Amino acid sequence: MKILVTGSHGQLGTELRHAIEREGGFEAVYIDIDTLDLRDRAGVEAFIRAGEFSHIVNCAAYTAVDRAEEDKSACAEANIDAVANLARLADELNYKIIHISTDYVFDGHAYKPYTESDKVNPMTHYGATKRKGETALIGLAPSSIIIRTGWLYSPFGHNFVKTIMAKAQSADTLNVVNDQIGTPTYAADLAAAILTILKAPQWVPGIVNYSNEGVASWYDFAVAIVKHSGATCRVQPILSKEYPTPAIRPHFSVLNKCKFRATYGVDIPHWEESLIKCVERIKKGEDQ
Repeated sequence: MKILVTGSHGQLGTELRHAIEREGGFEAVYIDIDTLDLRDRAGVEAFIRAGEFSHIVNCAAYTAVDRAEEDKSACAEANIDAVANLARLADELNYKIIHISTDYVFDGHAYKPYTESDKVNPMTHYGATKRKGETALIGLAPSSIIIRTGWLYSPFGHNFVKTIMAKAQSADTLNVVNDQIGTPTYAADLAAAILTILKAPQWVPGIVNYSNEGVASWYDFAVAIVKHSGATCRVQPILSKEYPTPAIRPHFSVLNKCKFRATYGVDIPHWEESLIKCVERIKKGEDQ
């Protein structure tokens, strides 16, 4: 098995590299935009043809949700065109793709966790491009696996956990919205889930949801971050309308993980259990 990991400098790409190196037994190549621009169709084709990969794990994406509302072409190129470039040769060269998608393909109006078959209705440009990327991948490489996730964090890069930990060191009060509900996803757990798929005896194409277990608002998440980091600042709940953003956030984006558990026979950690692990790593300086 020879794996190409794209977006290897990002949160998930970094955690996946660590997981693969700990696991052993895989031959892996790691790339990011400084190595290969996935929007370059000819460059991607030449690289993949020469690489003789059996699997591609696509962690690369345009994820700046608010900026995407203005920078629409760049977002579309990264989330649609780049995905199509990876997918075009899959059947010919016989490699499998695992692609990371998002809870933003849903409108957030649900009252129960979203399943893989629920109707999509993205409310942002980011979400719309990620959905079009899914569609392009399914059309060009139907044997691919798409993992929808959300609220990703890790010791690396920019994310909610690191932002709250940093602000809690100097602020007396933090205002955080409490009417947006989802489930935090520890990138190390998602990386482990990807390894589970790669090692599984049977390849099961299609869409699968993965996040940690449990449910939280951003306020609940922030309270837990402050508590486990040892900070003493107060977290104040506010409504989304008190913190307007260019992109609409889903009010409810909890994902149903029954399909993943049934397919791969694994338990998924609760979000707070995994948060504690991440906070300890950050406090030890593993975010450098």
